[in-house]
Amino acid sequence: MVISANIRFFPVTHLFFDKNITFANMKVVIDDKIPYIREAAASLFDEVSYLPGAEIAPRDVRDADALIVRTRTRCNEALLGGSRVKCVVTATIGYEHLDVDYLESHRIYWTNCPGCNATSVAQYIRNSLIVLKRVGLYNPAASTLGIVGVGHVGKAVQQAVGKMAGRILLNDPPRQRQEGGAFVPLEEIEKCCDVITFHTPLTTGGEYPTWHLADENFFRRLRRHPIIINAARGGVADNAAWLEALDRGTVGAAVIDTWENEPDISLPLLEKAFIGTPHIAGYSADGKANATRMALEAVCSYFGIKPDFTIQPPALPAGLRPSDDEEELELQLYNPLDDSNMLKASPWDFEQLRGNYRLRREVWQQEGSNRYEDKPINTSI
Repeated sequence: MVISANIRFFPVTHLFFDKNITFANMKVVIDDKIPYIREAAASLFDEVSYLPGAEIAPRDVRDADALIVRTRTRCNEALLGGSRVKCVVTATIGYEHLDVDYLESHRIYWTNCPGCNATSVAQYIRNSLIVLKRVGLYNPAASTLGIVGVGHVGKAVQQAVGKMAGRILLNDPPRQRQEGGAFVPLEEIEKCCDVITFHTPLTTGGEYPTWHLADENFFRRLRRHPIIINAARGGVADNAAWLEALDRGTVGAAVIDTWENEPDISLPLLEKAFIGTPHIAGYSADGKANATRMALEAVCSYFGIKPDFTIQPPALPAGLRPSDDEEELELQLYNPLDDSNMLKASPWDFEQLRGNYRLRREVWQQEGSNRYEDKPINTSI
């Protein structure tokens, strides 16, 4: 296979540069935990190596043309220096593990998969609220729900929980500055909300840093003993301050999917959490298939390969029971307490529980029906 690359695009800096390089015997290194990718990759590339993400080393990428990774692979000079890698794609929304400055300064194209698992996270939030409602910790009609970060995921959460709150408040300073609209400051979220759910990226600099956005001061300013949910990035919430707030009763309940210092998470915080899961909120088969599709499309686009492939996710689980209770149907498909119970029983297996997670499905329900049916996944290229 001989591939020519011409004009390429940096997605964040919006810089173009011209190349006239020919790639022969193209080699791609891929994280071995990325699902639904092997058959498609075999049909697209000359040579493919599958390796554990955390173990990908300089010797593995020295003669590679492209990498497809997850968050466990640090793509920086230590890994890429002296290699022939020209393209790095992360099959995730977040890209904190990519040294963007290094990549761009060395003319290495990179991209992430924004919004790939937005509806997966929305399913996690909605079903967590259903569980909280059923045990008497959440009253939708009487509650105000605050969403901090209203990008792809935050918007999906807003849509998914629309009828599960009397009022929804949105906080997103970058969007407010750019668009105006009905956003509120974080102080209003702290004062008015019975549920606060975080869906921001993790940033440490710039005008709106999100590292420890929920810090000790945030927790002390809370007025309504809210449920706090973090399914964004672990560093968005100061875990030590969160634990203290739970001990004081400032926070009514915690739903935690993303933690500081993963996989060595705070065991006291896990014990106090109503739901604590191993960073799997976005781990639906649908979201993963979407991320895999986007990652392969990105590599194909860069190298001028025709993206002729399909991705086949698993079928719906057997045994879903018809019910007139929509929430019961949703919990049959996915109950986050199941994942929480497994992590609490074996917290030292955080990485294994995450890496070997049995991907759940997202589905749609026909109007007027009490049966779920397969939701098509857009994988036709």
